[in-house]
Amino acid sequence: MDGGAHNNPRTVEEVFRDFKGRRNGLIKALTTDVEDFFQRCDPEKENLCLYGLPSEKWEVNLPAEEVPPELPEPALGINFARDGMQEKDWLALVAVHSDAWLLSVAFYFGSRFGFDKADRKRLFNMINDLPTIFEVVTGAAKKQLKDKSSITNHSTNKPKSNSKPEKIPKPPAKEVDEGLDEEEAQEEGEEEEEEEEDEHGDTLCGACGENYASDEFWICCDICERWFHGKCVKITPARAEHIKHYKCPSCSNKRARP
Repeated sequence: MDGGAHNNPRTVEEVFRDFKGRRNGLIKALTTDVEDFFQRCDPEKENLCLYGLPSEKWEVNLPAEEVPPELPEPALGINFARDGMQEKDWLALVAVHSDAWLLSVAFYFGSRFGFDKADRKRLFNMINDLPTIFEVVTGAAKKQLKDKSSITNHSTNKPKSNSKPEKIPKPPAKEVDEGLDEEEAQEEGEEEEEEEEDEHGDTLCGACGENYASDEFWICCDICERWFHGKCVKITPARAEHIKHYKCPSCSNKRARP
């Protein structure tokens, strides 16, 4: 089987078009055409391979006879594992091998036709913008899209007060001692504000050790009471809204001694 070897794309765009065609064919085999694909992978037959074609079609066939083959070959003997595991696990395994095969074919063309560093990087970025076959087959692609959309919405609607450590509210002017006139009260308020800024300016992230910055999202551990950059502990503002009691990585890893 030549896997469409007669089709020789020579530019980054042509290789990417070839990649997408083969990818679409493989996705059909593992999703909409899965019953047909399952039947064709008879464990009683010889070593079989799943090929994706540039025409967005797929086929299960024997591997190429010539050595070495004109194109990289997909995983051999996928049919032998069909009845030895759950169908969804078997399909996920075939999907992983199909992803690896697609990349090998794309970069085989890149190497054969002399793609330079910039071309290879551009090709990879174009490929990387698409969900993998594994992500499509297992449903991970939809989940990632849903999570990304949810984070975006929460970030847009997030109140400003969560973007930095809490400050102790200043007492209203009417609670200031009666002996102070308006000017003295204002000076006292300015001093308190400077003290607060100095206090938070000395706050260090418990993970990276960097200073507090008012334009960054911070979160405080409810156990050790240390502050952390959200990015350092991989907590987004949207996720923080659903955390009632936050435990930093260090406190989370502490286990009760016997």
